[in-house]
Amino acid sequence: MNNYNYLAVDIGNSWYKVLASDDGQLSEYQMPNAIALYDDEFYEKPYDEEDIELEENLIVEIKSPAVTNKREIFYAGKAAARQRNVSLTSSNNQKADEDRTYILLFAAAAYHASNLNPEDIEISYCVDQLAVSLPTTQYKEKKELLKQRLIGSHTITLHKVPGISEPKELIVKLEIKDVIVGAEGACAYLGLIRDIDTLAIKDDGLVKDSRKGVIIGDLGGDSVDFVGIKNSKPVASVEGDHFGINLFLDTVIKKVSKNELYTFDSRSELEEKLSAGQSEWYVEPFAGVRKDISKYVIPQLRIMAIKYLEHFDRARSSSSEIKGASRYIAVGGAAKLAQKQIQEAAVRWADKGRPIELTFPENLEKLNVFGLMILAKMNQIKKQHENTEELIPIEG
Repeated sequence: MNNYNYLAVDIGNSWYKVLASDDGQLSEYQMPNAIALYDDEFYEKPYDEEDIELEENLIVEIKSPAVTNKREIFYAGKAAARQRNVSLTSSNNQKADEDRTYILLFAAAAYHASNLNPEDIEISYCVDQLAVSLPTTQYKEKKELLKQRLIGSHTITLHKVPGISEPKELIVKLEIKDVIVGAEGACAYLGLIRDIDTLAIKDDGLVKDSRKGVIIGDLGGDSVDFVGIKNSKPVASVEGDHFGINLFLDTVIKKVSKNELYTFDSRSELEEKLSAGQSEWYVEPFAGVRKDISKYVIPQLRIMAIKYLEHFDRARSSSSEIKGASRYIAVGGAAKLAQKQIQEAAVRWADKGRPIELTFPENLEKLNVFGLMILAKMNQIKKQHENTEELIPIEG
């Protein structure tokens, strides 16, 4: 199992979370879901190149059948988030149809390949098994399209790479042999019950609870996905909705800009600040001036928490298969940011006679990508088993 290269990518509307396993060596990354068109005329040469990290200076050109626009060069991730023309996700975005999905995913893979081969400027990197996720609203109709566009050969050129000589280009020839697509939320269940290294069951209690039913509410950037689990299998009748934290982040950004004269580079800058804890919820519009932004943040998190519980209540009532579920589990980066507000709102719901006792597991923001890595490894084992079965009659 450790002789293969696996790549797991949680295609979030706020962040791409990436786990890579190369011959058993695990690496972890994340990048903002942000791209921006690159224009050489406006490129600002770093004052001191030694201080520039490649991760913060990803300028990519993609040659791939998966990408429609092959003539443009883009800033990707953290580099894009700093640009004035940054493009972020919009609500109801369709991940399998949009070039940005492939640009960011290939950029992340190329960045990882460059880390594995720091001395090379032409790299061939093969992924035996890629696992990616889609929201439940897009999973059924789009999973095959996403899979087919990702399988195959792709060439990624990284421009303006710090630390290498002119023309400062690094080329990664990426081959993806196979792809498996998981549904957001369902992957989190895999991440909860199985060990990411051995794949063995690590939470027997949750597996037993799934006999009565478990509901997982995955709260992300632009979507909330509810997956009902019965006997450790997803129940297809529970669907997600177009709702997430990005709407509330945008409101905070507008209010801070209007009232405190501070402009965030992107949602990711605000999200990183929120993730650091309330002691960091300050901005500095001018040197020496420090402004508390919690009065803008907390009301938005409270509104989001109430709506999240409303969606949760609707989801648990929508399917006869999961009525009476024994566990309700909150996952996703947005759920982690608003955990306090969700718990406060849940107390008020209990007072009204509609209790929703949510569990907030460890690493709730990473469970989907953990589950994707587990899914990738399980699929590789399944293929090996099938190949072995095919060989038996030939050898006999």
